[in-house]
Amino acid sequence: MARNIGNRLTKLEQRRKGTDRLTRVAQDSRPDIITKSLQAESWQGRARSQSYTRYALGAMQEVGPDYTRISIETAQRVGAQLKSGLETAGISAEFRLQGSVPLNVHIRGVSDVDLLTLDLGLLTYSTMGALSMRGGYYSSVPTPKTSIGELFKLRVEAEKILKNRYPAATVDTSGGKAISVSGGSLARPVDVVPSHWHDGHEYQLSQQEHDRAVTILNKKVPETIDNLPFLHIKRVGERCDSVFGGLRKAIRLCKNVKADAIEEGTAINFPSFDIAATMYHADQDALKVGSFYELRILGEVQRFLDVLFHNETYAKTLRVPDGSRIIFDTQEKYEGMKRLSVEIDDLMKEVAKEQVPFLHIPIGQELTKSRDAIWSVQVPS
Repeated sequence: MARNIGNRLTKLEQRRKGTDRLTRVAQDSRPDIITKSLQAESWQGRARSQSYTRYALGAMQEVGPDYTRISIETAQRVGAQLKSGLETAGISAEFRLQGSVPLNVHIRGVSDVDLLTLDLGLLTYSTMGALSMRGGYYSSVPTPKTSIGELFKLRVEAEKILKNRYPAATVDTSGGKAISVSGGSLARPVDVVPSHWHDGHEYQLSQQEHDRAVTILNKKVPETIDNLPFLHIKRVGERCDSVFGGLRKAIRLCKNVKADAIEEGTAINFPSFDIAATMYHADQDALKVGSFYELRILGEVQRFLDVLFHNETYAKTLRVPDGSRIIFDTQEKYEGMKRLSVEIDDLMKEVAKEQVPFLHIPIGQELTKSRDAIWSVQVPS
């Protein structure tokens, strides 16, 4: 499919500055977003005559800190309203953020924020864990409560509270796992995720919150799902820090290319969580060098996705950073990764042409030679 780099640059700018989602924020927040959008970001002044290079560099950068701050503050505001409303209903709750925003791999100025709403009236645990074996969870009163039953109650109450406290907002209750609330008086969209704590083996040993699991409800089945969102954030964050920020740049690059490809009509079923998990396994030395030669990050993303494209058996051995499952647990995800790989191939070849205009590339060596061409390029800031 032909790709219009001018359109992609425009979409990238709109996505980063939030002008693509003005209808999903409060009316009084829109002027501020529009005003900020008139200010050029540093990446927009780089590689001015090299559009593909500028796009690749821009797609790696973090969203401006003000956008992220407002997203977090909005989620906290929603949490405060839920807390008081749930207390009135006799439900004690606490709140945590999960997903791309706290990990700082979100690619939108107006980004949905996942707000875990944890019912403190229900705790499940592994009966074979160290604390359980010592009697740490002992109760003399058996409970008839179930996770599905209590989380359904929590969800019903949360839906009522959100509709009452934010009457001008759009409260979408159709999702299986989250209640999405946007517009009205909210500066950012928030996804409220009813949940409770689950203490597994590792948490019972460490007592560290990053090892603690959460149980969420999928009302459409219905079923409950145990996740380790804080361990994911910790491990990806630590690995990114060890490679001087290169991992987050690789993740953002993939997510932006995916977003633009989808808008152009290419179906890519490859969730953001699994993109982050995949890049977690990329070559750390190459990502580390990307702190100096940024285009090496593009080269490594292309190289690693190409390896997975051509070695399905190996790809399906890779596990998510928290170790709970394999990344490509459905064939649809693997096919989505392959489509993203093709998109990254094409981007890298175009960047290589810009960096080495008269580069001779023998047939059959397009990817290798293009990768070599950008491997040690330093683009002025």
